[in-house]
Amino acid sequence: MPLRLGATAPDFTADTTEGSIQFHDWIGDSWALLFSHPKDFTPVCTTELGAVAKLKSEFDKRNVKVIGLSIDSVEDHISWSKDIEETQGIAPNYPMIGDADLKVAKLYDMLPEDTQGDAKGRTAADNMTVRNVYVIGPDKQIKLIITYPMATGRNFDELLRVIDSLQLTSSHQVATPANWNHGDDCIIVPAVSDEAAKAKYPDGWKTLKPYLRLVKQPNK
Repeated sequence: MPLRLGATAPDFTADTTEGSIQFHDWIGDSWALLFSHPKDFTPVCTTELGAVAKLKSEFDKRNVKVIGLSIDSVEDHISWSKDIEETQGIAPNYPMIGDADLKVAKLYDMLPEDTQGDAKGRTAADNMTVRNVYVIGPDKQIKLIITYPMATGRNFDELLRVIDSLQLTSSHQVATPANWNHGDDCIIVPAVSDEAAKAKYPDGWKTLKPYLRLVKQPNK
């Protein structure tokens, strides 16, 4: 079945470059970012894995566990890591899921359930739909899904920005406007009446329209 925002992220057991995991147990009380790749030893993905490794401390600050997935074996991932370190200056410092049997890709609706065979003989073009990002909350619900084309590298600074918004809005009755960054004003959601807002925001807010009220960012 197609995955939707708010759905429970499918659980699975898989081998990774850091050992076997049960996905939900591995997430624990953290947030998680799962990002997938169509094939090992591909150019755009090589740069992406290095970019995430360089940002690992930023994800750690946000209590976000990062995990990658590629439709190849764990052994291939380990070999690919050497190329990533050589070309990007850093090797992956987070687990990579081996998905040579396509199980997780099918479970997450990145490949049709009736796809036959395994990773052997499949090309990146065969797996081009395996270019997704999932942000999953501690409640194991899917908070974000983004699908990228193969030729466009992902902007992980943008994903950090989105995670900041997701974490803020999960704790406070606010939304974040276009191009919001951490520390910018937020929007009081329409479900909060002016009367209720007075108790929440005693310093006041700016009303542009009855449905558009800007307030200083609440503390997390």
